[in-house]
Amino acid sequence: MDHPFSALSAQDPAVYGAMRAELHRQQLELELIASENYASPAVIAAAGSVLTNKYAEGLPARRYYGGCEYVDTVENIARKRARDLFTPVGPDGEPLCDIGVNVQPHAGAQANAAAFLALMDGGDRFLGLALSHGGHLTHGSPVNSSGKLYQPFHYHLREDDGRIDFDQVRDLAREHRPRVIVCGASAYPRALDFATFREIADEVDALLMADIAHIAGLVAGGVHENPFPHCHLVTTTTHKTLRGPRGGLIMAQRDLMKDVNSAVFPGTQGGPLMHIIAAKAVAFGEALQPSFQTYARQVVDNAAAMAERLMERGLSLVSGGTDNHLMLIDLSEHDVSGKDAEIALGAAGITVNKNTVPGERRSPMVTSGVRVGTPALTTRGMGVAESRRIADLIADVIGAAQDEAVRARVKGEIEELCRAFPIYGDSPGSALGGGA
Repeated sequence: MDHPFSALSAQDPAVYGAMRAELHRQQLELELIASENYASPAVIAAAGSVLTNKYAEGLPARRYYGGCEYVDTVENIARKRARDLFTPVGPDGEPLCDIGVNVQPHAGAQANAAAFLALMDGGDRFLGLALSHGGHLTHGSPVNSSGKLYQPFHYHLREDDGRIDFDQVRDLAREHRPRVIVCGASAYPRALDFATFREIADEVDALLMADIAHIAGLVAGGVHENPFPHCHLVTTTTHKTLRGPRGGLIMAQRDLMKDVNSAVFPGTQGGPLMHIIAAKAVAFGEALQPSFQTYARQVVDNAAAMAERLMERGLSLVSGGTDNHLMLIDLSEHDVSGKDAEIALGAAGITVNKNTVPGERRSPMVTSGVRVGTPALTTRGMGVAESRRIADLIADVIGAAQDEAVRARVKGEIEELCRAFPIYGDSPGSALGGGA
């Protein structure tokens, strides 16, 4: 049978044309948004598979629909591979804890919503990192359900070095006695100290939850500390540094899994997306390969090189550098805003996102920061030399944000660089889901 996408260009040229244009953009522009990456053709094929046709509410062997024997197999593969990826082992090779896995959350936000439902009752208190200091909307923003259904309190980064202020975390925990402490971020460039968070959680009898959406691939690749066994529950997305499909994942100490599973279904979701779960299984399998450890190390090395060169060019970074895959350029003392820089860099073929910085004085729609990450460029095969060159191009554009000649020159260099490190080859077939 022909792949369903083989008829797309004839049946719906408008959608097909937009997909082709997006592929062209990805191929010839440089993706530096820290939360984006390129999934493999195998992951894309699974995501576009016939499993999209199947309803499978419930868990393997405990479904509310018939005909689930094959999707049960797929989901069990995904669950086992996730456990293999994230279960920590001691020097003797023995597991340090027993974790359960739920691969059904549709996204990271849904994973966090289900995790909160499993761990807290309405109105319970929790601690999370403030959004303007690198946290996430789902960590207690007043516009998000996490800030509407529960009572959030927020800790911040230290003003002098841009690191998490653990003295403040401890003081807030002692004052408010939260049910849950959340560690994790969407724009924090330093390693997370799970052990210190656990010490504070234990002192106030709180549960410790880690949101590792940004660093999951670094954890899987062995270049960031594993949140287990320190954390009681861990959520993540399956894209970003993990290079899978857009989706979510919850892992927890075994005694919490009954509540977790119920919080996912029927608590917050209906039928799982079996085609995406298949793509997660494929991505987890890829991450279990030795080559993924090499990839994760290169992501971190590239980020360090880029950060160093940006600072050499006179740009300030929150915390003065990075330990992971991202860095946050602080333009507070510049006439250029985060929005200005995002637009200028986009016109030059470099995709980034504006971001708030600690002590933000501009509006959230303007911001004083730019978040930059290396996962996608590393997937293309770029290394330290390319990362330093890209840092120079970023500095060139930000330093002349209104200069169209600079933008044009940099855009040409970016296209040349992207052609030297292609994605998906010359044919878009695999990237679009099948024959093109």
